[in-house]
Amino acid sequence: MKKPKKILLVNFGGIGDEILFLPAISSLKKEYPDSNITLCLEPRSKSIKDLTELIDDVICVDIKGKHKYVELLKFVIKAFFAKFDMVFSSGANSLIPLLLFLTGIKNRYGFDSGKLSKILLTKAVKLDKNRYASAMYHELVTPVTDKVTLLPEINAGDIEKEKNSVLVHPGVSKMSVQKNMIKTWSPEIWAELIKRVIEKGKKVYLIGGPDDKECIEKIDAILNSYPNYINLYGTTKNIMDLAKLTKKAEVLICSDSAPMHIGVGVGTKTLALFGPTDETKLIPDNEKFIAIKNNIHCRPCLWEKRQTTCEELGCLKIDPDEVIKYL
Repeated sequence: MKKPKKILLVNFGGIGDEILFLPAISSLKKEYPDSNITLCLEPRSKSIKDLTELIDDVICVDIKGKHKYVELLKFVIKAFFAKFDMVFSSGANSLIPLLLFLTGIKNRYGFDSGKLSKILLTKAVKLDKNRYASAMYHELVTPVTDKVTLLPEINAGDIEKEKNSVLVHPGVSKMSVQKNMIKTWSPEIWAELIKRVIEKGKKVYLIGGPDDKECIEKIDAILNSYPNYINLYGTTKNIMDLAKLTKKAEVLICSDSAPMHIGVGVGTKTLALFGPTDETKLIPDNEKFIAIKNNIHCRPCLWEKRQTTCEELGCLKIDPDEVIKYL
């Protein structure tokens, strides 16, 4: 095969999904270092370009908006005239192969989603959802490279660790809350955790994004007079600022959210709270990245058995000391 000059990748999802997709892009770049790589994604995730030098350009497609079919048509036209040499898509929808075929790109790779994928794709890759998502995505590029990248890598620069520092990010995306996907503790429990972390002789920095404003305010109201507690809410201007703070900290404590994937990407020890979601698919099996969970019989359930969380939320009844013991 002639070495590709222009490669297109399609991966719709949140910023966490794009971070999980980075190992696949990295292996492609190792195989084709002179290629230009474009990533097609949702507008909400375009900041991924700020976390890596692997991506040369992005195409935003609002597939969750009112005009998603118009958006997809615009994407097909743009991809057709851009003359890409190959395309990879992470979508499991049975119509994805048709979408890729319409772009006119000669070499097309995606997951095996049925008859169309076998007919219209250059190679239909077996989809194995029961594994760490980065490894699942990486299978897409195995038809063209034997290079292997195991974990996401975020280039946050050369930053020295602050001794005994713990960064706490309690929030999840507003979209999760709106869809009744509860994946984190109440502010009161987070405040109790922070107190216990400080009692262990640690300095705690509290951080959050715009979606976390109400949660942060409630935590801060409880802790604002506590020693060795600093509220950094509002000090980060972009996702790279968060990545740098995360790299500086000795430990990150968070929920199952995008900051968890940033923690993995910068190599900071990460203690992630897992309630209804499956940790085996979202955090690597590595002693540096630890899933904190309550092993009750009904978890994990979210996305596998149901699309919203239950009212009981027994999976989130985790004693803060379960986190403290890993510090």
